[in-house]
Amino acid sequence: MIEYLRYLGAEALDFLGNLGRASLMWGRALSGLPQWNDIGLLMRQIYNIGVLSLVIIILSAFSIGAVIALQFHTQLAKFGAEDAVGVGLAMVLLRELGPVVTALLFAGRAGSAITAEIGLMKSTEQLSSMEMMGVDPLRRIVAPRLWAGMLCLPLLTAIFNVVAIYGGVVVAVEWLGADPSSYWIGMQDVVELWEDLGKGMVKSVFFAVLVTWIAVYQGYDTVPTAEGIGMSTTRTVVLSSVMVLATDFLLTLSMYGDFG
Repeated sequence: MIEYLRYLGAEALDFLGNLGRASLMWGRALSGLPQWNDIGLLMRQIYNIGVLSLVIIILSAFSIGAVIALQFHTQLAKFGAEDAVGVGLAMVLLRELGPVVTALLFAGRAGSAITAEIGLMKSTEQLSSMEMMGVDPLRRIVAPRLWAGMLCLPLLTAIFNVVAIYGGVVVAVEWLGADPSSYWIGMQDVVELWEDLGKGMVKSVFFAVLVTWIAVYQGYDTVPTAEGIGMSTTRTVVLSSVMVLATDFLLTLSMYGDFG
């Protein structure tokens, strides 16, 4: 029993230590807004993190929108409510699936790449060399990736929602023959700007901070070996996925939960 309690205490202290180091790194990296001479670094990371993620976001969004529309149309047709396909698709995407799936895809593609890149810089002592030359690696390496991730993920979420809704249109309207006017009018009448679209985008901002923060910290704190980089990359994807799902539950509970 004593050994078990000692183990739990050691794990708790290790967790608190990691959280403290990650918070200090995050605060120091974001302590100053990007300066004009940092714009090139920021734009390069926006391209690497955001633009290069567009393909997987667009393909996944179209497929998910098409599948949801097909399932909704098949089930609602049994009750003669095919006109509600557009409403159901928009509500599910804007509130939940859009922010969550985009964050999970972002963690798997961009988050793992960030961790591996920073981890490789650490293993080849590039970060140490910067410190010896008087260059702050937190500002030069970490900060541009943090800002790029926090800017790109909400934009990718918006793109995901648009493409997924279009995928639903292709299946429900073009293929299954649903009434296009009912599809769009029902969506416009029911979907609210803040309750549905706004709160979904707020979720994407929270997910952007979490995923990017985890990715840069795992790379910056990695063991500088090939095995260490691999383990850090895996931890980035696993921790990001778990944190996104857990945070989504808490945000949904606070935004839409009925506590009355």
